[in-house]
Amino acid sequence: MDCRISTATLRSFIQNYHLAVKYHELIPVKKNSMTDKVSLKDNLIIHGDNLKALKALLPTYAGKVKCIYIDPPYNTGNEGWAYNDNVNSPMMQEWLGKVVDREDLTRHDKWLCMMMPRLKLLKELLHPEEGIIFVSVDDNELYNLRLLMDEVFQSENWFATLTRRAMHTVRNSSKDFNLNTDYVLVYAKAKSWHGMLKSRYIRIPMDKTGSYPNDDDDGKGPYKLDPISARNFYTTYDYVFKNGVKWTAPAGSYPRYSEDTLAEMENAGEIVFTGKEPKAKRYLRDVQEGRPPDALLSPEDVGFNSSGTTLLRQIMGGGKFPQPKPIELIKYILQMIRDKNALVLDSFAGSGTTAHAVLDLNKEDGGNRKFILVECEDYADSITAERIRRVIKGVPDAKEDDLRNGLGGSFSFFELGEPIELENILEGSRLPSYLDLARYVFYTATGEEFLPEQVDEDKHFIGESREYEVYLFYKPDLDYLKSTALTLDIAKTLGEYTGKKKLVFAPTKYLDLNDSELLAKHGLKGIEYCQLPFEIYKLRE
Repeated sequence: MDCRISTATLRSFIQNYHLAVKYHELIPVKKNSMTDKVSLKDNLIIHGDNLKALKALLPTYAGKVKCIYIDPPYNTGNEGWAYNDNVNSPMMQEWLGKVVDREDLTRHDKWLCMMMPRLKLLKELLHPEEGIIFVSVDDNELYNLRLLMDEVFQSENWFATLTRRAMHTVRNSSKDFNLNTDYVLVYAKAKSWHGMLKSRYIRIPMDKTGSYPNDDDDGKGPYKLDPISARNFYTTYDYVFKNGVKWTAPAGSYPRYSEDTLAEMENAGEIVFTGKEPKAKRYLRDVQEGRPPDALLSPEDVGFNSSGTTLLRQIMGGGKFPQPKPIELIKYILQMIRDKNALVLDSFAGSGTTAHAVLDLNKEDGGNRKFILVECEDYADSITAERIRRVIKGVPDAKEDDLRNGLGGSFSFFELGEPIELENILEGSRLPSYLDLARYVFYTATGEEFLPEQVDEDKHFIGESREYEVYLFYKPDLDYLKSTALTLDIAKTLGEYTGKKKLVFAPTKYLDLNDSELLAKHGLKGIEYCQLPFEIYKLRE
């Protein structure tokens, strides 16, 4: 056999494997959730294989995630992870279920084969313009990961490789150098959109704080007055303040802020009329110095691993999870993202530090960020979700007031269900039950809680969301599937338009929903059709 052909074939298989992953149901688990109403639009914790879970999230969340942070196995040879993707390559089938240890000569190959399809799906979930991914790694796979990320995200979308000192003590295993750093690779989905990363708030030296008085005591903290004009060109406009003051940037300068931003500052009471021109209040809390550094990150900013362990011990007790990432690191990352309403995804959730950081930062700055966690291990409920339950409600022995009193929030817990396969529906093999398919199409189409008690199979009605009345024409019977379609007569049976669109899932249709004259003649309005089962992609917001 020609080795080059064999290698090329295997490479092509790995590059495209994410396309072959089946879509799976996401099954709500009310008892594990912390919310009155389970919903895919809530904060999410998903228990199941992260590759399948990422694929299952695509119908609802493709292109909507602003920030991804993942902390995959570092592949040290001591982690006990196994390659378990359901592949049909004979060589890769030999890898299945076998623990990857330091003696495994293919451990780097296995790790890269594990990461490739996951990165491909993560890229699809990222926002097309503002999406950024952060990946923690150490020296074992740093250079391999950099090459892989260059391939998946393109080298021109690389931002930086952040360096972090993970431990302040010497490793017992160190023989030569004390290797106690790890890294965070930062890539954009489309770096051509500038401004995704902002300078994070940093500690201000003591000798600088004196220039920030707090004489108005407005609750926003110390501030100083800065000109609203600058020498560097940004934009040009004349502005009339609400008090009638007409302002034009002095000769040789330009407005420092956009017109919209200046209006927001005026409405917030952050403009002071003094001297020759109005001044803006510049708060100490908002002072930024340069862009985030890619040099060694300060432990005072991003913490040591030991701080993550200490915090988890406060919340859960000791010995629950080895080496959790410090919450300071994740908050540092989240503060680089401009959007305080960003959707944050972590598909190697571990002890749930990312969700904790989201809730903590929301409490701190009034943001409304949301999180999606995916964890494949059995502790997804007992550790990952339990940690978040406790930080939401409050940890009595916590040192910080916010954590002791509770950070607030909610989350919905889901289990990864069975695959929903188009070919099975066409072939009539292993067809899902009506209720199972109804649950899947309702969730993926609406992102809201499916209530089985609302289902009326005789009327093909499976539920109502904020926007839709949802109908499903389906039976686990091949003859039914071959003979059933959305027709004019069936459309008439759906009832009058109530202000909500009628979303109809059926095997096919014999009705032109673009024929407005025909629809109006028969009093039909607001009907949308989706072919079973994956035309739901038309419903992305």
